[in-house]
Amino acid sequence: MDQGTVRYSREGAIAHVVFDRPQARNAMTWTMYEQLTEICATIKADRSLRAATFRGAGGKAFIAGTDIAQFRTFASGDDGIAYEKRIEAVLNALETLPVPTLAVVEGWCIGGGLAIAACCDLRIATPDAQFGVPIARTLGNCLSPANYARLVAELGVARTKRILLMAETIAAAEAHAAGFLLDVVAGPLDERIAEITTRLSSHAPVTMRVSKEAIRRILHAVAVDGDDLIRQCYGSRDFKIGVEAFVAKRTPEWTGS
Repeated sequence: MDQGTVRYSREGAIAHVVFDRPQARNAMTWTMYEQLTEICATIKADRSLRAATFRGAGGKAFIAGTDIAQFRTFASGDDGIAYEKRIEAVLNALETLPVPTLAVVEGWCIGGGLAIAACCDLRIATPDAQFGVPIARTLGNCLSPANYARLVAELGVARTKRILLMAETIAAAEAHAAGFLLDVVAGPLDERIAEITTRLSSHAPVTMRVSKEAIRRILHAVAVDGDDLIRQCYGSRDFKIGVEAFVAKRTPEWTGS
């Protein structure tokens, strides 16, 4: 399996991160998660940076979640707990970056991709962008409590339930109306990215850093233990059915067990 790569570059005081696995809609592999963690450490250590952008390669997807084939090795609910903790460490590294972060979404932003976008401070998208977590229809797994909290904070309770229970995706226009997106860009993306990052670069770095962290602390003030919920989903027969059906490109037949 092509492991893909997460590429880092710098343009002046702006860091640019690209998820590069377009043939798989930039679905994240373990290698890519590890590279993202390393890049976040690089950005965090460089106090001369003023902003960072995150974008998917190919123009068809931001990130279409974690590569499902990697779940085929899971044998119990404890594997799900280990996976969610591993992913949360990556998301925390992104969420706690000291500079403002901008997700640039083209096309699909699904599952783990939506979680990564939600960890960014600002988001823009093209009109064809779609956002969702269709796991009730596809895999039969669940999110971590931290990711449920991120979606509720960014999209609201009712819309988050609709996305998860109805397994629906929402279009860019609705995501913008909900406040999840700063802008829907029909014209040249690079121009809008430059406009946003230039504005961010002109603002007080310490003020932005402190504001980001204060908001993060407020949202994480209540810790929720969800290991029992994660174990229930990832240890279920339905999760195994969902993974195998997804890989085989057929519709899963759920058992409720």
